Amino acid sequence: MSSLILAGDTSGTLTLTVPATAGTNTITLPAATGTLSTQTSSTGALLIPVGTTGERPGSPVNGQIRYNSTTGAPEWYKSSANAWLPFTNTYSADYLVVAGGGGGSGAANGGGAGGAGGLLTGTVTLTNGTVYTATIGAGSSGTSGSLPSAGSNSVLSGTGITTQTAVGGGYGGFASNGGSGGSGGGAAASGGSSYSGGAGTAGQGFAGGSNNIGSPFPAGGGGGAGAVGSNGSGSQSGAGGVGVASSITGSSVFYAGGGGGAGTFQGSAAGAGGNGGGGAGGGGTGAGTSGTVNTGGGGGGGGNSGGPSGGSGGSGVVILSVPTAYYTGTTTGSPTVTTSGSNTIIKFTASGTYTA
Repeated sequence: MSSLILAGDTSGTLTLTVPATAGTNTITLPAATGTLSTQTSSTGALLIPVGTTGERPGSPVNGQIRYNSTTGAPEWYKSSANAWLPFTNTYSADYLVVAGGGGGSGAANGGGAGGAGGLLTGTVTLTNGTVYTATIGAGSSGTSGSLPSAGSNSVLSGTGITTQTAVGGGYGGFASNGGSGGSGGGAAASGGSSYSGGAGTAGQGFAGGSNNIGSPFPAGGGGGAGAVGSNGSGSQSGAGGVGVASSITGSSVFYAGGGGGAGTFQGSAAGAGGNGGGGAGGGGTGAGTSGTVNTGGGGGGGGNSGGPSGGSGGSGVVILSVPTAYYTGTTTGSPTVTTSGSNTIIKFTASGTYTA
């Protein structure tokens, strides 16, 4: 065994080449604190310098490595984040997935409102180098004189994670019950038939409201991610159910509000849209308001058949919040990228990918 002990200037850079031998070659270098740190080469092995967080070099360079004696793990320095990071291939990210809202109908007497798109939120573990896909569901179109369709699903998927599928919002009733979906659509107004709101999906949204068979026959509101749509009552058509507030972008924003039921030409007042992008119902002869884009809001119900249309549902959104230290910057689909505190926010308003 051969040894070399140095007591040089720790602010400089010293490169040594130790010949490979059958024995063990040891180089002992002074650490920044004056204590000794050891690098050992033996049959190709390397023991990296040891130090606590307080003993890190004053001006580390990108890619520099060390063993952190406080955490008991090796680390590498990322200059763009000004941080020592553990050698890990996973990290946690928060997500919000909202589906497209259901369309409102323009129906005889008055149309039912669209339900909000389903909403999912939580935390997922991402793996370095893995591609994660955000699929944005479209809101369905409002109709006049026919039954609308449900909104489209939004999805967050990728190898190693549980696929998160938010279900599209239910349609507003057209002389019928509201449709089921992430949140259920509201029941249409009628001249005497009793209709119910559509069912919501457990954990994603709530049911739509029912109509009232008494004159002036108010329609039901669409369900929201945070509450049921209101039933038509007296001379008031149902309001859309409220959505859910999320602070994933750094400020509180409501998503997935239900649409408001249409006012009827017999005199029922139109219902308001739910907070979270839900469209308001139209007056007795007025068109329903569309749900707000990229909120998953349901479309408001429209006036009588052959007249104005129900509002369209708002499109969905997928948002990821990742620690800025781990953000790779590799995306497709042109998401909006912002920062909030120590996190980078990736907001997909159209389908795309993020590579962790």
